[in-house]
Amino acid sequence: MFAFSPPLSVEQFAYDLPSHKIAQIPATPRDAARLLVSHNDKIVDRHVHDLPEELRPGDLLVCNDTRVIPARLLGHRPSGGAMEIFLLHPLNHDGTWEALVKSNKRIVPGTQVTIAHNFSVTIQDRTEKAFQVSLHHPGETLEKTLETYGRIPLPPYITERQGRDDREHYQTVFARHRGAVAAPTAGLHFTRELFQKLAEKKIAVAWVTLHVGLGTFQPLRAGPLSGQRLHAEWCQLPAETVQAIHTARTQGGRVVAVGTTVVRTLESAAHHANPLRPWQGETDLFIQPGHEFKICSGMITNFHLPKSSLLMLVGALIGLDRLKRDYVHALEGDYRFFSYGDASLLWP
Repeated sequence: MFAFSPPLSVEQFAYDLPSHKIAQIPATPRDAARLLVSHNDKIVDRHVHDLPEELRPGDLLVCNDTRVIPARLLGHRPSGGAMEIFLLHPLNHDGTWEALVKSNKRIVPGTQVTIAHNFSVTIQDRTEKAFQVSLHHPGETLEKTLETYGRIPLPPYITERQGRDDREHYQTVFARHRGAVAAPTAGLHFTRELFQKLAEKKIAVAWVTLHVGLGTFQPLRAGPLSGQRLHAEWCQLPAETVQAIHTARTQGGRVVAVGTTVVRTLESAAHHANPLRPWQGETDLFIQPGHEFKICSGMITNFHLPKSSLLMLVGALIGLDRLKRDYVHALEGDYRFFSYGDASLLWP
């Protein structure tokens, strides 16, 4: 697994994963998922509900409170052919979105796709990587329309399954701000009971928002890491979280990011302002080995896809030798991988 040598390339982050290691059902309860705790000199096998014992009073957990929207729309063109619209993000306030469009025939701008009797989508112009579409839903708000007719956009490695409530499972218990088309999966392991235990130990929690887009999971092009670009995602670091970070650090606490999206938000904000201050905007920050972390003292994250930018972010935080060590341990120890899988707590 992993044969790293300079210059680093995307291909060096490949690894073989048997399909049965990809979790299809989340742990129940959520915090019953396993937790690989990675230190410089050792690995400790625990469970997510043990997290309060791995942290210290005064530490700060930062979570991403984005909410996944039912962004997958199934419909048909006037001729009756099936089409799928995958909403990515709004382009303005008049119902125009950027979206992926799937069809077994050539996609022609101007095509109207019927989703329901009172809900249709018009394909407009091509964008760099997708299409511009306009949504028509007279008489109802977009939020209610999507809740009625949209589907939760599961990653392709999670197969459709009857009886699995993805609208609940593929959403964190603290999701608030609508806009993501994929869940911040490290946060899926948290329960209200776990937050209560963290509070009893005087471990604080703060929030950022990053609306996870397809760019986080899209494969990188083959070749060197240098020159690679990620699709931009909108994020926000509020004043309350800046203050919580300042308080934790001045009192000797550690800032632990719950997920790669939180790491990107915090490190992007730190890149824009020193000392850290409230910030919002789009980030295309690609964190790879060699990155100097300015805010994060640790991270909770799941096990990531081969050759993904998320795997490279983990390698940047803990080093490539430990990345290889930890993934070998996870594979040999029957950890469950990807969105519905187990988690790791990583100390630099």
